[in-house]
Amino acid sequence: MAEENAAAGGDDAPQECPKCPDCPPPGLPLWMATFSDMVTLLLTFFVLLLSMAKTETAKYEAALGSIRDAFGGNVLKQGEVIEKGKSPDDSPTMMESQEPIAPFPIEFLTTEGFLDKHEINRESDESLKEMKGDLNNYGLSDLADVYEMPEGIRVNLKDRIYFKEGSISPEDMSVEAFEKLVKLMTNEDWVVFVQGHSDRGEKSLDGNKDAFELSAARAQAVSRILIRRGIRPERITTVFYGDTRPDKVVGNVDTKTEAGRNRRVDFIIRKGDLNSDGHKVPSR
Repeated sequence: MAEENAAAGGDDAPQECPKCPDCPPPGLPLWMATFSDMVTLLLTFFVLLLSMAKTETAKYEAALGSIRDAFGGNVLKQGEVIEKGKSPDDSPTMMESQEPIAPFPIEFLTTEGFLDKHEINRESDESLKEMKGDLNNYGLSDLADVYEMPEGIRVNLKDRIYFKEGSISPEDMSVEAFEKLVKLMTNEDWVVFVQGHSDRGEKSLDGNKDAFELSAARAQAVSRILIRRGIRPERITTVFYGDTRPDKVVGNVDTKTEAGRNRRVDFIIRKGDLNSDGHKVPSR
């Protein structure tokens, strides 16, 4: 009887349960996929920037200086650092640093400054690209070694002028390299350091000059040649070392050959003169 009442749609018929909503799919929310893609792209972008930049201690120290200024701390350079040289050949000496690290330059906070890779360990404003362009224009790129140092860029000419024993008259010189040097010095704003050397214990032919005086006379003789060729005297610095800086010869050579290489005049050319005024600081 109850079944008949249910079939007839009576009040006692069971009610149908409402359908439950669909359960969310398992795992993280969908927006996490988009967020992960964005983070991955950002990471790739910064990796590319890092790969195009130079990883240098100077930049790392400059960043520490920025942190010091931001948080009021005092960050010092750790360990030994290079003390900037004062001589034309810039022989460095090591010293224990007690100086606070300089703040990070504002130009490095821009994309242009970051990608330019301008060296912050140089005090001078010389342009390495411009200097290399001058060397290439006058055919000196393959005849020179370029060094970048804290106080500027130094260019060492590979060709030298050699002298006979006890003499100030040139014995061997590359005419081609010398002519290119004269053209560069005449037409461009460069300075040249003429460095005179002598062999150990060498004396002049008349016996009146020792090794130091002989190296000075050789440097002066070459400087006079440059002046006669049209180079302004204020663009020439003459230095001499006597027999204190013998040539570093690679491999085994006989004593006569080594002595001949020490009787020489070297050339160092730069854009900035070491005698030019820099940033004046208090003496105390």
